[in-house]
Amino acid sequence: MPLRYLILAPFIFFNPLSLAASSVELRVDGLITPMACTPTLSAAGLVDFGKISQQDLNLTTGTRLPLKSLNLTVTCNGAARYALRMRDNRDGTAHVNSEIYYGLGLDGSGNKVGVYSVKFDPKQTVADAVPYIYGTESTTGGVAWRTSNRNPIDIGAKSLLGFTDLEGSTAGPSGIQTLNSTLTLEAVINAKQNLDLSTDIPMDGSATLEVTYL
Repeated sequence: MPLRYLILAPFIFFNPLSLAASSVELRVDGLITPMACTPTLSAAGLVDFGKISQQDLNLTTGTRLPLKSLNLTVTCNGAARYALRMRDNRDGTAHVNSEIYYGLGLDGSGNKVGVYSVKFDPKQTVADAVPYIYGTESTTGGVAWRTSNRNPIDIGAKSLLGFTDLEGSTAGPSGIQTLNSTLTLEAVINAKQNLDLSTDIPMDGSATLEVTYL
């Protein structure tokens, strides 16, 4: 007699209401734009302070180094609304806790070497054929903008910095195709008593300047 097999298939019953309550929609939004902006820095972005003798460092307070300048050019393929932000590639090495200060690395014993800041001056900034440029800043990711003016601005790691041709505006940056600006870099070395000076200490600051499209 041939063997017969009976296969019992299990059934799982779903409650439609519980299924609906256990799901959620994920959406991915964005905008691909034909705009493209390229930032370039003079001297390939290198600021060199040379050799600094420990005898020139303050024992208990920071030592300010001479100001250095760099030229920034941002060239776009059309008038674009954008802002600048700077990311610290040595994050966590600044001995001053502020978003406008970027770290100079660590010495051989893990001590924080110092900090630097980068200042933009609208009076030293030229954009397209606009006679005057004003600076503006957002600490809310572009939701709200500071009233535009001609005062110098230190670029912050958590802020957006932009330029406009409108004085007293809170509408954010204007569309700009070509921008040229002179940046001022100020470095401060940590107090001598906080450093391990038994060997040479390299100043190892590194940051990335980014263009954020609006």
